[in-house]
Amino acid sequence: MLAVYKKEMRTYFTSIVGYLFLGFFLALIGLYFYVQNLRNGFANFGYALVSVSLFFILLVPMLTMRIMAEENRQKTDQLLFTSPVSVTKIIVGKYLSMLTMFGIVMLIICLYPSILAEYGKVNFRMSYAIILAFFLMGAAYMAIGLFISAMTESQAFSAILTFVVVILSVFCTSIAELLPKDSRTAWGFFAVLLLLFSWLSYIIMRNITVSAVFGAAAELVLFVVYRARPELFDGALVKVFSWFSIADRYSSFAYGEFDVASIVYYLSYCILFVFLTIQVVKKRRWA
Repeated sequence: MLAVYKKEMRTYFTSIVGYLFLGFFLALIGLYFYVQNLRNGFANFGYALVSVSLFFILLVPMLTMRIMAEENRQKTDQLLFTSPVSVTKIIVGKYLSMLTMFGIVMLIICLYPSILAEYGKVNFRMSYAIILAFFLMGAAYMAIGLFISAMTESQAFSAILTFVVVILSVFCTSIAELLPKDSRTAWGFFAVLLLLFSWLSYIIMRNITVSAVFGAAAELVLFVVYRARPELFDGALVKVFSWFSIADRYSSFAYGEFDVASIVYYLSYCILFVFLTIQVVKKRRWA
């Protein structure tokens, strides 16, 4: 795992990607820190990070698009598969390299609350809780990007799909507010979502029988529940979209509330998508 980690870190710093990521990220945070905290006089560093979080739609694809897709395209992943290192260690090593790049940015901005303290009273405990939550939010996005990169051989496609997923997670609550709130629309949406999950299970397991049975059973259960209790689906789209909104979970931290549930939520995203990535690569290894 350490060898994979070192290789990825070396790749970031021998190409423009690593420097571009660090420079762009720090420039954005510095700009919003100056405007919202220094110029406007807000002592809460979370206001600046809330504004910067929107740029994850660009920064995450930049860092994750090549992490697996490039090796899939060049078939160099076969060299990893034949190495004595387990798939789990390979994926975790790659994921940790991305977190390290992001962590460098986080370590630098840990100095910002001390700068604010020169101009007034600062709640350091809350400031660093905000930075921790921001790091975990970014880690969740990167786990998703890692998974998407593992499913394709094209860096461009990986970047575009990651961009779409991240932007949907940022604006999904606002999108849900525009959708019809009746039970039939909600049932139709969940039916399509189950089809997507069935397709995803096929990609991971490469077993069409299991995926088809799972999809059919899930669709049947959904239909039975809808026919028996249609009122359960009223307004369900807003609730589901809100649950999938990674960015919305960060808002509570930005406004001074330490939300343990959101910490668990971010960690769950990280573990889930790293696990899914491992399963996708394992299936390709033995295909």
